[in-house]
Amino acid sequence: MTRLHTLFDDFGQSPWIDNIRRDWLEDGTLAALVANGARGVTSNPAIFAKAFATSDAYDKLLAEASSNDAETVFELLASADVRDACDVLGALHTSSREEFARGRRRYADGFVSLEVSPRLARDTDGTVEAATKLWHQVDRANVMIKIPATVEGLPAITRVLAEGINVNVTLIFSLERYDQVLEAWCAGLEAAHRSGREIGAIASVASFFVSRVDAAVDKLLEEGDVLRGHVANAQVAAAYEIYLRWMAEDRVVRLLDAGAQVQRPLWASTSPKNPSYDDLLYVNSIVADETVNTMPDATLDAALDHGSFETSLLATPGSLSATAALLELLPAGISLARVTEQLERDGVDSFVDSYEELLRIVSSKLTGRQ
Repeated sequence: MTRLHTLFDDFGQSPWIDNIRRDWLEDGTLAALVANGARGVTSNPAIFAKAFATSDAYDKLLAEASSNDAETVFELLASADVRDACDVLGALHTSSREEFARGRRRYADGFVSLEVSPRLARDTDGTVEAATKLWHQVDRANVMIKIPATVEGLPAITRVLAEGINVNVTLIFSLERYDQVLEAWCAGLEAAHRSGREIGAIASVASFFVSRVDAAVDKLLEEGDVLRGHVANAQVAAAYEIYLRWMAEDRVVRLLDAGAQVQRPLWASTSPKNPSYDDLLYVNSIVADETVNTMPDATLDAALDHGSFETSLLATPGSLSATAALLELLPAGISLARVTEQLERDGVDSFVDSYEELLRIVSSKLTGRQ
C-alpha cells in the first residue's frame, strides 16, 4: 500500500498522473505508476509537445507514417498512445465499473484523457466533430475526450455527452463557469437518457485549474497579505460546495436514480507556480470524496513520498465553508471574475501555442525522414 492508495481508499480522491509518453508505455513506467496507486491519466498539447521534443520513442512511428500532414499524423500517434494507456488502466477501469454497479461508489475510474484541437476552442460544431472522431479513433470505453469550458465549448459538452461519449471538461477557472459546466453536463445526460442510452456508461469530470489562480491573484495583493497563496484553494472549496449542492438537486438526483455517474470535480494545475510554497499545497489541502487530483510527475512523486491528506481544508463542513469564505476577504479593487476571465483567455492561447509548436515538431520530423 502506498500513500496514493490511502488517498483513494480512505479519502475517496483519485490520484491521476498529468503526463503521457510513448516510452512510459514501452518501458512499464505507466504500469508501475498504476501499481503505486495512480488511477487515471491526463494529457494536453503541452505534454505531447514536450514528449515529442524530448523523446526518440516516436521517431520510428513518424518514419513509418503514411501521411505528410502533421496534424493527421499527430492525432494518429496521440490516439495510439492514449489507446495503449487505456489498456494499461483497463483492469482498474473494469473493477471500478463493478464497484459502481454494486453501488459502492457513484463513479467509475481508470480513464485516459485526450484533448480536441485547441484551435477549436471557439468552434462548437468543430469541437463536436473532433470529439466524435477521437472517440472512435481511440475506441476504448475508458477514454475521456477533453473539451475546454469556453462559452462555445459548453453546448459542445452537452451534445457530446448526449451521444454517449465520456468528457473531461477542461480549462475551468471560475465558479460561474463551473456552474455552467454542471448545467451542460446535466443537460447532456438528460438528452442521453431521453434517447434511451445507458447513462451509467457515460463518465465525466470537470477540470478546475488551481495554482494559476494564486499566481495571478498574488501579484495583485500587497506584499505580506495573508491571502497570498490561499485564494486558489478557497476557490476550490467554493467549487466543491457547488458540486455538493448540484448533486443534491432534484434534476441530478433523478439522473443518479436512473443509473448515472456523478461528474466529479478534478483539481488540475496542482504544482505550485511559486517555488516558496509547499510542494503539496494544492494536494494535501484539497482532498475530498468524489474528486480527482491530476498531478505532474514531481507532484505525484511528492505525494507518494510525504503526502499528508488529513490536513485537507475540505475535510469537514466547517473547514470547507470557512475556507470558501476567504474569497469574501479579497480587497475591493481585486475582481476575481476579471482575473479568471483573463486566465481562461490565457489558458486557451497557451494551449494553442503549445499545439502549434507540437505540429512544428512533428512537421520537422516528417520532413527529416525524406
